[in-house]
Amino acid sequence: MTIWGKLQTRIRSRGSDRLFDTVNYLFAALLLVIILYPLYFIIISSFSDPSAVSTGKVWLRPVGFTMEGYQALLEHEKLWIGYRNTLIYTMLGTAFGLLVNVAAAYALSRKDLVLRGPLMVLFVIPMFFSGGLIPIFMTVKQFGLYNNFWVMIVPFAVSSYNVIVARTFFESNIPPDLWDAAQIDGCGNLRFFFTIVLPLSKAILSVLALWIAVGHWNSYFNALIYLRDDQLMPLQIILRNILVTNQMQSAMGTGEHVQIALRKAALIRYSSIIVSTLPIMCFYPFVQKYFNQGVMIGAVKG
Repeated sequence: MTIWGKLQTRIRSRGSDRLFDTVNYLFAALLLVIILYPLYFIIISSFSDPSAVSTGKVWLRPVGFTMEGYQALLEHEKLWIGYRNTLIYTMLGTAFGLLVNVAAAYALSRKDLVLRGPLMVLFVIPMFFSGGLIPIFMTVKQFGLYNNFWVMIVPFAVSSYNVIVARTFFESNIPPDLWDAAQIDGCGNLRFFFTIVLPLSKAILSVLALWIAVGHWNSYFNALIYLRDDQLMPLQIILRNILVTNQMQSAMGTGEHVQIALRKAALIRYSSIIVSTLPIMCFYPFVQKYFNQGVMIGAVKG
């Protein structure tokens, strides 16, 4: 092939590559808009007049700007109790969840673990079968955890999925030679785990921490079933009770009071979504750089 022919081939290949990249960028931009716009709509709706939202006038910016929803929401004293409880449940639950899941995953990743296969089966079975709500409720009650602070942290800390993902990460990224070298230097199992394994596992630890933290932050079902004391309720239950109360007030009112109650309920509905999701949205950027790496390595390799 002549030099001119090679040049033409290279130009055509570059043109096709640019076309392919352009299509990819456009598709990615479209997906980004589809994903982000609902969140943006909730934000601008929380600052807009409810009548403008219901009539479809709110698209790209707030209409009839108002802070009434946030003001009405922040007036509830129990909101701060819910925030306090959820923060405590999330921090303690994430720390305890990381401890038990990562420790179990590392133990199962060791080929010298006695009965490794049967133990792995015991972790896999709960992914497909559950004892049901009533047996779990009876177990929680017999352990004295019903209407107890620790019921939101201890009983449901172990996740089979998290254990399997972390185990795969350890098998793929912690070479057996490290353990052999550590033994020569007199390093035991616990010291090896804390001083060598954990520092090399920042990616998967960040992913698991995010998953566990989001699960605790959004948790409401366990609180609904196992808690009765208002002082122990998490944020999600408090927000649910506030919304239900406002809806009942609008249903029981008459005349002008109904319109006021409906307006207040609509404003609180959008504001509560922002209030409940803002902390997690602020937390996510700090672990984002580890997220894709940890998920892909922990779920695909091995």
